[in-house]
Amino acid sequence: GSARRLELRIRLFCRGVLLSPGSRRSDSAFWLTRILKPWPMVNQARLLYIIFGPVSSRDGHVVWQKMIEGPTDETSLKGLADAIKLLYGTEAREWTADDVISLVDELSVVPQEWLMENNARLLLLSGNSICFTFMASKAVNGRAVELARLMVFMVLVCEKDLYCMDWAVKMMQKVCKVFSTPWERNNFLQCLENSFARMLMDMLQAVLAGERDEEDSSFLNLFHLMNAQANFHKEILYLAMGSASSTS
Repeated sequence: GSARRLELRIRLFCRGVLLSPGSRRSDSAFWLTRILKPWPMVNQARLLYIIFGPVSSRDGHVVWQKMIEGPTDETSLKGLADAIKLLYGTEAREWTADDVISLVDELSVVPQEWLMENNARLLLLSGNSICFTFMASKAVNGRAVELARLMVFMVLVCEKDLYCMDWAVKMMQKVCKVFSTPWERNNFLQCLENSFARMLMDMLQAVLAGERDEEDSSFLNLFHLMNAQANFHKEILYLAMGSASSTS
């Protein structure tokens, strides 16, 4: 953010010459790798944001505060998600799954820690494979509380952006299989329900405190989360009753 004109020149050159829309995926993967790989991970994340992050509609400059000031939309995240999918794909042979996960982790604190809803939306846009790999990494590293909170925000994004809620349930099932013991799995599920309850209470307190703006966002957030929780648990009930019927 300290050299806005230089950032814009880098963005326009990389996107217009090396990573032009008409390029083959293998060519784009090659050039994106050449751009990022010589740098440490923190610089890779910043470069990725400069090239593919959201820009101002007024002057075209990179908007560094977009992900930390409030929930954003798919348009602001699509470029970053497409780049992550490219690096995770078979065309980018120099990148391992761990490399891409580390890059996504580092990206989520550029320039400061993102809102969790924006993290969840980026992962959803990046596709099932990277989404599951990212979440499974947290599961095997014992980060159940963080994983549960991310899962809640994924459910919220599914509700807001009109994705099928059964996707979130299936992703939860896949993640549960990563845990090596029943205790770890049950602990994650308990953390998930605790996260729902904590977020609902926080949003309710915001509404009761009268924290309102022009869009009345505190009430809308509560409305979306309550619907998200209801639809998520409805899909779980359908799944559970279907399994019970098939075994009876």
